[in-house]
Amino acid sequence: MKKRCDLHCHSNFSDGTLTPTELVKLAEKQGISALALTDHNTSHGLREFMEAGKNSSVITIPGCEFSTEWRGKEIHIVGLFFMEKYWKEVEDFVELMHMAKRNSNIRLIESLNKAGYEVTYEEANALTDADDFNRTHVARVLLAKGYVSSVSEAFDKLLKEGKGFYTPAKKITSIAAIRFIKTFGATAIMAHPLLNLTYNEMNEFLPEAKESGLDAIETRYTEFDEEMTQTAISLADSFGLKQSGGSDFHGTTKPGIQLGSGRGNLFVPYEFYEDMLSCTRNYSE
Repeated sequence: MKKRCDLHCHSNFSDGTLTPTELVKLAEKQGISALALTDHNTSHGLREFMEAGKNSSVITIPGCEFSTEWRGKEIHIVGLFFMEKYWKEVEDFVELMHMAKRNSNIRLIESLNKAGYEVTYEEANALTDADDFNRTHVARVLLAKGYVSSVSEAFDKLLKEGKGFYTPAKKITSIAAIRFIKTFGATAIMAHPLLNLTYNEMNEFLPEAKESGLDAIETRYTEFDEEMTQTAISLADSFGLKQSGGSDFHGTTKPGIQLGSGRGNLFVPYEFYEDMLSCTRNYSE
């Protein structure tokens, strides 16, 4: 059986529901050879994750998924293989973004309260070990209180941008995130392309991103159909970028998505892990 990896997943240190240790144990059960923890805008779960990897058959990869923007569009940039001595640098880099996120959360809760939805900041914050909760946590509170019948309904009805309740926090630029990642010798990857940008926009974004140090784009992703996968592969080839991939596993907050296999048809070759490692500079645990 061919070895596989999963280079994109989340723990309860962002908006996932499993602890970093539980993720490693699950990866063992799933037969995953290498796993990256890429929590949103934080490195706080990495110590536990890497410690769990020391007693595991799974190779653990310290990462972070940065929420960024380019021309007003949200783009997620993943950094892999951050050496431990630089984890504090990650926290310093995203601190201003955390402040903006907290203000955004306050505005969201206040807007929901004014519309009659009895949700508190504390209730949402209690659902995560991350520095800041996000809309998924608010959706879970709305679900628990019977305002909606599912997390997806909460987003469709209330929490999506344009519904009148949520105002996005200001983000760092995609190019700044890529340059930051490469400054510390890590691997820079564009997460789930084609979900955020059109094909034409990708052709405008990638030259600047590649010049700034982008190493790869995800070509294997849970929500990709075969056409999107092939388009992503073509884009990677056209711009001389390597390929990455992952499930974007979150646990029960994204039901139906399994670690390593997505919705059942995802396979990320182990060679992708080796390719991502080759893009680092002097990486060691």
